[in-house]
Amino acid sequence: MQPGARIYVAGHQGLVGSALVRRLKAAGQANLLTRTHAELDLANQSEVKKFFARERPEYAFLAAARVGGILANSTYPAEFIYENLLIQTNVIHEAYRSGVKRLLFLGSSCIYPKHAPQPIREEYLLTGSLEPTNRPYSLAKISGIEMCWSYNRQYGTHFLAAMPTNLYGPGDCYDLHDSHVVAALIHKMHEAKMSAADRVVIWGTGTPQREFLYSDDAAEACIFLLNLPDGILHSIAADEQLCPLVNIGCGQDLTVRELAELIADVVGYKKKLVFDPLLPDGTPRKLLDTSRLTALGWKPATELREGLMMTYKDFLEHQKLVTKAGAVSSRGD
Repeated sequence: MQPGARIYVAGHQGLVGSALVRRLKAAGQANLLTRTHAELDLANQSEVKKFFARERPEYAFLAAARVGGILANSTYPAEFIYENLLIQTNVIHEAYRSGVKRLLFLGSSCIYPKHAPQPIREEYLLTGSLEPTNRPYSLAKISGIEMCWSYNRQYGTHFLAAMPTNLYGPGDCYDLHDSHVVAALIHKMHEAKMSAADRVVIWGTGTPQREFLYSDDAAEACIFLLNLPDGILHSIAADEQLCPLVNIGCGQDLTVRELAELIADVVGYKKKLVFDPLLPDGTPRKLLDTSRLTALGWKPATELREGLMMTYKDFLEHQKLVTKAGAVSSRGD
């Protein structure tokens, strides 16, 4: 991506999208195209068609999606499959029609079978049944991967699909109903600390193992992939045997219990953690094999504790803004 290239970041206000904007700006890219949902509804085919025809982006990062943790996925399965299918179908198709040079589609590690061998390699896709709690979301993302591969094979596009592991970082959703595990635990631990609660109840047994990657590291990996030399990128996009899918992760995991204890330490919550086995655990283990990305020359830079500390700092700033907004609203300003 040359300096000054027209780069569209779909979902620029989300966790990954906001990190992409930060990293692209830090790399000297000043000609970024962004639109809020109010400005551009990506589920509306006509609006997306007009946007691409008018703006003609040269590169695109598709980070826009309906996302959430186990609770959100279980509560809104119809919205998760419907909205994600619409968003990615519209953006990928119009990227092709308008001549986008390179596109990167962001998925999730939940695309892989629930009981996939560990660590999970890209070729394990579609080799087993999915985790039921997030199957609608997973199927939508799998469709997006297949769409990128199909357009590459038929039209010669250079569309890649990146599957990041569990992400966390500044700009995350801290709402307890819709958030992922790190943001939810930070929120819970902070509330318990401030209220001097004697315990924090955590979903599941605490035994599932998860891998976590700082959002700015994930963004750097995505930018790295779209900046691959032409020959390497073409070999991935045009492969007839393996879909243009690249895992993004750190290659290390820990149990949910260990994660909760680490977050409690970062937040400063000193009391009891209680795990409720009656609530779902989700997939037993999800550790990505990142050898494909490592062989290309990329590895993450942020250690987990360091990333959690920066995320907790972001959460505190978020709470200040929420408190300030509430105070203004109560005064009628």
